[in-house]
Amino acid sequence: MRLLVASDIHGSAFWTRRLLQVAEEEKADQIALLGDVFYHGPRNPLPDEYAPLEVAKMLDTVKDRLIVVKGNCDSEVDAMVAPFEFVDIAQIYADGVKMTLTHGHVFNKDALPKNAGDVLLYGHFHTGFAFKKDGMVIANPGSVSLPKEGTAHSYIIIENGEVLLKDLKDRRIIEKEVAKQ
Repeated sequence: MRLLVASDIHGSAFWTRRLLQVAEEEKADQIALLGDVFYHGPRNPLPDEYAPLEVAKMLDTVKDRLIVVKGNCDSEVDAMVAPFEFVDIAQIYADGVKMTLTHGHVFNKDALPKNAGDVLLYGHFHTGFAFKKDGMVIANPGSVSLPKEGTAHSYIIIENGEVLLKDLKDRRIIEKEVAKQ
């Protein structure tokens, strides 16, 4: 299974359009969004082409391939307009790898969930990275629309236990980690 993981769209139609284009180019079987889908949040600037309802319509076209984790900026109102269900935390088993997906405001590299498995994926911090800690890959796809600390607009591809952090603009590999050897 080829899984595309992204986070923190924050209502940007511009970056959602690019993300869905990349999902097709990457031939992603599933797309996991790690929260903060529609609302930009009180501490963030407006992202490019801020249009949450347009984002909802675009995501409706891929809803059968979506797993969406609820972020700290996602509300009950967001769930009402979404063509998909928000979950608090998700676990996926693919290619012999157990992956835990969360937003990051509760569970993250400093507060690991119990029984997280081989890979912990979370967003929230808007900075993409991937590293190994005690045999577990911990990865953050960064932010699709509002990256911070000079990081790229980024996403992650996971296939056959390999975790690749890629730049959303030109799809170059930023970091590479192997979840399973």
